[in-house]
Parts: sequence; structure tokens; C-alpha cells
Amino acid sequence: MREELKPLLTPWKIGNVKIKNRIVLTSMGGTDLFGWMEVNHFDKDGARFIQTVAQNNCGLVLPGCQPVYNPMFGQWLYRRNKMFKDLAKWMPQFHKTGAKLFIQLTAGFGRSFTVSKMMETLYNNPVLNVLSKPFMNLDKITASASPSPNRWSDRLPSREMTKKEIEFFIQAFAKSAKKCKDAGVDGVEIHAVHEGYLLDQFTLHYVNKRTDEYGGSLENRYRFAAEIVKAIKKECGKDFPVSLRYSVVSKTKGFRQGALPGEDFVEAGRDMAESEVAAKFLQDAGYDMLNCDNGTYDAWYWAHPPVYMPENCNLEYVEHIRKFVDIPVVCAGRMTVEAGAKSVAEGKIDGVGFARNFLADPQWFTKVLEGKEADIRPCIQCHNGCFNMCHYKGVPNDQDLSDSLHLARCAVNAEMMQWNKHYIKKTSRPKTVHIIGGGIGGMEAARVLKLRGHNPVIHERSSVLGGTFIPASAESYKGSLRALLAWYRHEMDSLDITVHYNDDIADISVFAKDPVIIATGAKARLLRKVPGYEKMVEACDYLNGKEVGRRVAVIGGGLTGCEIAYELALKGHDPVIVEMKDDLIAQKGVCLANSSYLREWFAWKKVPVYLETTLAAVNDGSITVKDKEGKSFEIECDSVISSAGYIPSPIAKEGGNVHLVGDCREVGNLKGAIWRAYEVAMKI
Repeated sequence: MREELKPLLTPWKIGNVKIKNRIVLTSMGGTDLFGWMEVNHFDKDGARFIQTVAQNNCGLVLPGCQPVYNPMFGQWLYRRNKMFKDLAKWMPQFHKTGAKLFIQLTAGFGRSFTVSKMMETLYNNPVLNVLSKPFMNLDKITASASPSPNRWSDRLPSREMTKKEIEFFIQAFAKSAKKCKDAGVDGVEIHAVHEGYLLDQFTLHYVNKRTDEYGGSLENRYRFAAEIVKAIKKECGKDFPVSLRYSVVSKTKGFRQGALPGEDFVEAGRDMAESEVAAKFLQDAGYDMLNCDNGTYDAWYWAHPPVYMPENCNLEYVEHIRKFVDIPVVCAGRMTVEAGAKSVAEGKIDGVGFARNFLADPQWFTKVLEGKEADIRPCIQCHNGCFNMCHYKGVPNDQDLSDSLHLARCAVNAEMMQWNKHYIKKTSRPKTVHIIGGGIGGMEAARVLKLRGHNPVIHERSSVLGGTFIPASAESYKGSLRALLAWYRHEMDSLDITVHYNDDIADISVFAKDPVIIATGAKARLLRKVPGYEKMVEACDYLNGKEVGRRVAVIGGGLTGCEIAYELALKGHDPVIVEMKDDLIAQKGVCLANSSYLREWFAWKKVPVYLETTLAAVNDGSITVKDKEGKSFEIECDSVISSAGYIPSPIAKEGGNVHLVGDCREVGNLKGAIWRAYEVAMKI
């Protein structure tokens, strides 16, 4: 282990509970010990993940948040006795790792509840509303501090919680915490005065308009959270540790309006001055630790930082709030081990929180300890597998039901939380398998084949592995994507996989009966019907280094086009975005934390965006476009970048011994390419 990282190995305490090191797994939906959006039970997949993380030198482990009132089927957590008995049987196995376990208990989501189109229908149809209440009482689930709009949908507003409901929740926390304590759990964490969840909604001025003892003054707005910890201490004893998930500042301008790093704005939620008082108030109420970040669901990119957010984006705020409390604080949010170790060494924070890193590679910290950091499969902050709740104009959460019910999977690690579906099974009949194309899909297939005992051979037409992921990872802010590419190349070397470079295969018949995996990607969609289309620069050509002028029109406002426009602006160009749909990044699978950052950044920086607008012609020094009314007008520009999508480009059809993976089969995202490659390699 590098010398500067050794502060991470020092022990610390939460109350009377000693934690062996400073590495904290912070909670993620889907890593729950009692199930997620289903009948509560002791979840073996959640336990497997938690156990694996603990075995890999994590000091404090926090499973996914567990609603004390289950949104599905309306169950109170403390009433499910069998799962607590199952938890008690498992705890000795967990404690053999030397790690400590705090179960995170949540009051729920309130106005942040992720609403789908189906839920809109259930809520607004009088008959379905009544019939659905036994398994999904949306009126109760989405209730908030005061009447307020849902983050995801205008068709499912939140009503005000009653004081009787608040009291039920307070007692449910106490009873659930006691069940956890009796099962041998080391502590609990209350979720959350953080991220704009229900308890946080009570604290925030722009949501809470109550005039009773739960609204108005700071003491009143934080009363719900304070009464919870007091009830737990009364039930469990003052020495039973209770942590609080806490957002230092809200970084929020109002409903559905976040504030970006560096933006000058008026805080609608919790500013630092209030936080300095609130943190002390919460400590005095009985909380033993603050597990910190920033943001709300309205500013979701702070709590779930996409790749565009700076590393360690929350650290300076958490270090500041540490000065106002006498209890330990943890900082999470794109943390690096270097920054975390330095802050711990200087006494500015006490624990360093990591979450998605453990999905991408549960052994990552063990590899840090062993000096094998090149072996770490990195998280790329994409949210494609773990948190792909997607939102754009005209839709609530646009997410497949299977994704809603199975969070905490990982785009770059096909096995994560899919162990019954994706696993390495040694072959009894080793074969030579030819892989045409050395992009990410091709390399993932080769990796899995080799681990199974086959002999994969990659045929790459260029002189380097990576394919279209080379330009896809080229933007200045995509260091983590370049790290993933380096990891794959490292794996090819470590596994001694045969690669033929500059080998352009046109006819797969030369491989006779050997299995063939085609991973030749896609070709750019060219707008050939547009006069002057040949003057445009294709997106990948720009990302591969082709020069453009100062004012650049980007044709296509999907994720690729928006990321290019973002990069252009960062480099001092003046981008203009032209998109035929009614919103930017109006595509499935892109997490709202990612898409809202880009949309709001363009608005902040006044990047011209033309929605519901089509390209009519490319001229010298301008483009001609047409709006939704059919009116034509010109936009001046020096260069035009085409980001109009891609068309699958396989060199042979699928069938028999021939398998297609990646964009040559279906244009999609990295998750689709990696998962499909894994599955194909499993079957051979």
C-alpha cells in the first residue's frame, strides 16, 4: 500500500463501537438485507454483497436503505419477525470479517418517490386507485411535509402528512432499530436528512410550509429527525449508535432546479449557515455520526455524481461542517482514496465513503492494500446499471420494471447482483473462439472465454484495442472511462489473450467451424438527404482529434451530442445544439442525475439549444434549420458536428456458431455491450 494512503487504516469510533479502518460502504438501493420493493425477507443476494465487501477490508458496511414502511404491500418492517431471526443467524458470519454493520432505516421518499407511467395510471384512475391501495398506496407513499409537486411527475402530487402518521413512523423506527440491535447489528443509520428524501423535506423551507410543531423554526423543521433518534435511544439504550445520513447543503434553487458547481444562486433549501446550527442540533438530539454529502433530488447530481461532476465534490463542505460537531463525520461522493486519506490524516473527516466502486469491483480496496491498483475495475459514474432512473420532458421515470426492481447492478460488472444469471463456469470442451473486433464488447467476451478455459483470439483491424470506446472516452472529463479502457487492455495482457492487430477480417469462412463472435460496432448515420451534409464532421472523427472552428453547431441532442457540446464549451468553443425531439437526452437508460446536470449546465452557460428543430442544409459559414412550425432560419457557425446516431455494422449474420455482440447487433450503451458479451461467452 502506498504510504500516503495509510491513514485510511487507522481505527476510529462511532459512540463505543470501534471501526477498524476509515473505509465506509455507503448505502445504495438494491443492496438491502431485507429486500427491495418486495415482501420483506432476509435477502441472500444483499447479504452476499455485504459479506463480500466486508471480506475485502471495508471497515463500516451500510446496506441499502430499508423503509420502515414498505412502499410495496404496506408492511411495517418491525412486524416481520422471521427475517430478523435469519439476520441474527447470519451476523456471526459477518462479524468474522472484523467489519461493523449499521442497517440504514428510512422513512421513505415523499415527493421524491420515483413515479412511473403505471403509477400515474393507478393514481389517477378512480377504480384502479382503490384496487391498488393494498399493494401500493401511492397517496401514503408520496405524502410529504406539505403539499408539493412530485420530482418525476405532475400527475402525482404529494399531500401533507398528518401528525398521527409522523408518530407511527417515529415508533416504527424505534421498534425496527430494537429488532436490529437484538439481531446483533452494531448500529443503525437514519435515512435521511439528505438528498431531499422525506425527512429532509421536513427540514427544507421550499417544501415544508407547515404551521404546526413540525414547521417554521429550525427546531420544528428538524423535529421529526430529532424525535426519531430520541425514540431509538429510549428503546435501545444510549450506547446503541445511531448515524444520520446528512446533506450538508441542498444546492437547490427550487422544485426541479439544482445548482451546479461554481454557480451563483440563492439557496432554497439548507444553506451552510443553517447547516452549522442544524448539525449541532442533530448531534445534541442524540445522533452519533453524520454520514455526509450534498444535494436533493432536485439537485441529484450532488448525491449521485455523474462523470461531469468533480472528484471529491462534497469534501470541502463536509470538512467545514466537521468543525461544528463533536461526533465523527463521513464524506461520500466521487471520493478518491488520496483525498480521503489526506483529509483523515489532517483530522478534517473521520471516514471515507464509497459506494459504486464496490459494485464495479468488490475487491477494489483489497487491491489497493496489496498494491495491485492496475487490477481494479473502475466505476465510470454512468448509472446505467445501478441507478438508471430516466426522465425527460413528457414522461415520468422511463425505466424498465426489471431495472426498477433490481437496482445495484453494474454496467461494467455483469456479475454484480446477477450471480444466478452471470457466472464463470469452466468449460469441459475448450475451443478456439475468433472475435472480430477489439472494442469493449470483444474484450469482455475474450476475458470471460479465457476464464472459462477457452482460447479466444481477437482480430482487430487497427493497431490498438478499444474500438469506438477510444473516442467515447476521449473527452477531457472522462478519465474514469479511460481507466476502464486501460483495465481491459491490462486484462488482455494478464490473461495472455492472443490479439492479431491490423487484421481486417472480411470473410469469416476462413475460421471453418470454430465459433465466431462479431463485435465490429456500428457506422455513423449520415444525413445524406441534407444538402451539404459532406461538410459536416462526424462525432467520432471530432473525438478522435479532427479540428473544428470556434462556433460549432452540434446536430443531435442525445447523450453523445450533448457530451460533445459540453466538451466543446469546456475547451472554449461556442457550441449550438440542434435537436429534433422536444428535450435534450430524451432517451431511455440515462439517469436523471446525469441528464439533468447537462441540461442545467447548458441553461446556466447560455448554450443555445434549438429543440423540435431539424437540419435543412449545411452552408458555408452557417446551417439552415426548420422549426416545428416549418419556419426556416439560419444559424451562423464555423463547423458542424453530426451526432445523428449509428447503424449496426456486422460483417455476417447471427446464427449457428456466429454470435453478435455490442453495437453491431443493436446500438445501445456500454451496459448492453458488456452484459451481452458476457452472456454470449457463457454459452460457448
